[in-house]
Amino acid sequence: MITLEHVSKVYDTGIKEITALDDVNLHIEKGEIYGVIGFSGAGKSSLVRCVNLLERPTAGSVTVNGQELLHLSPRELREAKKNIGMVFQHFNLLNSKTVFTNVAMPLLLSKTPKEEVKQRVTELLEFVGLSDKADNYPDQLSGGQKQRVGIARSLATQPSVLLCDEATSALDPETTNSILKLLKQINHEYNITILIITHEMGVIREICDKVAVLDRGKVVEAGSVFEVFSDPKTTIAQNFVRSVMHDQLPDSVYQLIKAQDEAHQIYRIVFIGESTGSPLLSQIAKQFPVEVNVLFGNITELQGIPFGNLIVKFDGEPKEINRVLMHIRHSDITLKEVLADAG
Repeated sequence: MITLEHVSKVYDTGIKEITALDDVNLHIEKGEIYGVIGFSGAGKSSLVRCVNLLERPTAGSVTVNGQELLHLSPRELREAKKNIGMVFQHFNLLNSKTVFTNVAMPLLLSKTPKEEVKQRVTELLEFVGLSDKADNYPDQLSGGQKQRVGIARSLATQPSVLLCDEATSALDPETTNSILKLLKQINHEYNITILIITHEMGVIREICDKVAVLDRGKVVEAGSVFEVFSDPKTTIAQNFVRSVMHDQLPDSVYQLIKAQDEAHQIYRIVFIGESTGSPLLSQIAKQFPVEVNVLFGNITELQGIPFGNLIVKFDGEPKEINRVLMHIRHSDITLKEVLADAG
């Protein structure tokens, strides 16, 4: 559905060249909700704007709906773009036009018959829950309502792809949740492929099927949301995951334990799926002469799969602790020693 191959984007400021994207490769399947996350300046907005050629890549190829966009004539590209909707961070509404006209604008520009425009806009406003706001102006709306207008407008031409550039970053948490639910509904009911650009890992966790982590213009990690959340490989991905999972031992606790016990053997035990119901610590307490001190624990759900996380400290003879560690490692449960990542 969307394929980026060796895409680079270099901006020439006249003083120096700035590389926003560096050999980016992505493939997004039809019907997926795919997230791209990165800190400010990572190249996220450049990436999403290269997908619909608001920015032309310096190198590489961009294929959407089976069409290599860089090879299209201007007329062919205009037609192709009708199949790619876009939702912006700051709504991009026309303040002098009513809600109805804002939603209708893509249809009006393509000279769609009036009756068809009226029918389509009425349908979309009902879909996004703004039927009673058709004659209002943007200044009379809340931020969430403005974004709903923006989403309705992006759907006017019945696209198969929807690009969202930080679509929730200007909204409060409650409104963000409502917009994410709406995007899920769009994905399910219209079977629209959605590419979301964000710096909020909570958005990725809530709505996406897959995620790519962008850092300094490069994709440094990519995979299913479950894979990246449960076992992030890169430091930047680990930091993003921690921002929403809150699964770290406070540094003050770690330092206190370290001061009391130079060995300070602290371990992270990760439970996935059915193993989250395992009475592991109870079994250890019964089978081994070792004390188990639970320092932190939580359980959540990632893409419908239970995911549990415990941080524990074992006290006892080194020989017995090693037996405990061997026991855990022979189970279907992941064990990791907590070292400098404790903070």
